[in-house]
Amino acid sequence: MAEPTNFGGPVHDTTTWADAARHVAGSAPGLGTRLVDKLNQRLTGLPPTRNRYTVRFGLRIPTRDGFELVTDHYIPRGKVPAPTILIRSPYGRTFPINLTARAFAARGYHVLLQSCRGTSGSTDRLQPMVKEADDGQDTVEWLRSRQWFDGRLATYGGSYLGFAQWALLQDPPKELRACVVVVGPHDMAEAMYGTGAFRLHDFLGWSDAAASQEQYHGAQRLRHMRQAEQRLHDGLYGLPLAEAAEPALEGAAPWYREWLAHSTPTDRFWADYRAEKALKKSTVPTLLVGAWQDGFLEQTMEQYRVLRDRGVEVALTVGPWTHLETVGKGSPLITRESLAWLDQHLSTDAKAERKSPVRIFVTGPDEWRDLPEWPPATEERAYHLDDDGRLTEVAGAGQSTFRYDPADPTPAVGGRMFAPKINGVHDNRGLEGRDDVLTFTSEPLPRDMELLGAPVAELAVAVDNPHADVFVRVCDVDGRGKSNNVTDTLLRLDPSVPAGSTRHLSIEMAPSAHRFAAGHRVRLQVSGGAHPRYARNHGTAEPPDTATTLAPTVFTVHHVESHVMLRVSPV
Repeated sequence: MAEPTNFGGPVHDTTTWADAARHVAGSAPGLGTRLVDKLNQRLTGLPPTRNRYTVRFGLRIPTRDGFELVTDHYIPRGKVPAPTILIRSPYGRTFPINLTARAFAARGYHVLLQSCRGTSGSTDRLQPMVKEADDGQDTVEWLRSRQWFDGRLATYGGSYLGFAQWALLQDPPKELRACVVVVGPHDMAEAMYGTGAFRLHDFLGWSDAAASQEQYHGAQRLRHMRQAEQRLHDGLYGLPLAEAAEPALEGAAPWYREWLAHSTPTDRFWADYRAEKALKKSTVPTLLVGAWQDGFLEQTMEQYRVLRDRGVEVALTVGPWTHLETVGKGSPLITRESLAWLDQHLSTDAKAERKSPVRIFVTGPDEWRDLPEWPPATEERAYHLDDDGRLTEVAGAGQSTFRYDPADPTPAVGGRMFAPKINGVHDNRGLEGRDDVLTFTSEPLPRDMELLGAPVAELAVAVDNPHADVFVRVCDVDGRGKSNNVTDTLLRLDPSVPAGSTRHLSIEMAPSAHRFAAGHRVRLQVSGGAHPRYARNHGTAEPPDTATTLAPTVFTVHHVESHVMLRVSPV
């Protein structure tokens, strides 16, 4: 049967349970698709398929303001009535997200795979995040009028697709039985400006990719992605930021300039970018999947904590991946756990419950561990800053200074970024050899020590320029001197504090689960930035989007009042 795309007008989907059972609602996958499905099953370790399915392409679901959201309907054969999974994405409806839709459909679920407005045929212009709450509700309202919908609904997706779920959960539909949110933020203002500094590389790179995805396909698309770092160089390193990005964006991402112009997260501009109300309102059973090297990790942990404390059924899985690896090497495990969660909460058949509420990957020994909750019980261990770059377990003395120059900003090496190849865990020795990076290193550990939680750097710092940032990082130094980053964060200082005053800073890094092996050393880095992961502090009071003047800053770190607190569990 031909695919009923009908892009010229709305498709009125009147498919009934009986129609779907007779396999007339759409086209059956061809031989190539079936072979890909079998390969995907083998690679992911999914349980055997339960049924065949068909696909009805190109449904047009109306929105309250007169636009249409193009949607593909995956229909399980012989499994009606059956629950429905809603996946809303701005990245198209083909590979790789359609692999997940097909996997769910082959295991008894209707799947609606929908393009967000302004993308892949859905009408209106792309306004990232702004309309997701309304469009999600309009889609559910449309779904209620379908004869094949049996009243059981779940949502699924990662990253932006996760935000789309949180937007819907601000007013949870009564039919919603389960959610699976993978590395998905609920507060985009916090994601961009939570440290005080704009996450430049991530959100310029995302804007470039989102604005150009309709222009390039196939080999052209791959070539465009490979050239991203070169194409975006001026936008990352040039000034002023808003103008420097235009040669790459070519006016196709107007939101990027708006993001730069609204650098205060509490600005009313960000109201539609924040879905924190969902954490206080939702009672929907939710599986959260995070990644230790993901830039949204803190939000994933906040989602878990708030839902757990409210008594909502919530589970947490955190793997060793970067953000993008959740659709790469992390995908098999994530897909298996997602299907198990959906089966548990939507299927009428008795299904085994999840073994434990929390499942984390401990780096170092590289092993999965089941826990009753996060964080587990730990003890606090303080390592003090001392002369000669030492971390000691007794109070330190002296002070250290360094000069940060925004004209030659301290570079980002690894860490929780979107960009492949330069993100994740890297050897930091080159970075630590710079004059603008302080390092403090412990003696070799006499026994294994596990970090299970968020380290806190308590620093006494004075700056001769109040417009400054502090970047802190914990590294694991092995017996050969290789220094691998474990966790970090940046803090933009309050410019109203007079220059020269000693500030007592409490800087909480992202949580981690990492075992330092016996003989390894703990290292703390302190510097004035991590560019272009974060937009550099220009050292002036100029707005970040239009600033062109650069002024250096001299930092003085007072050792006697400074330490890093680790939450550890002796092994």
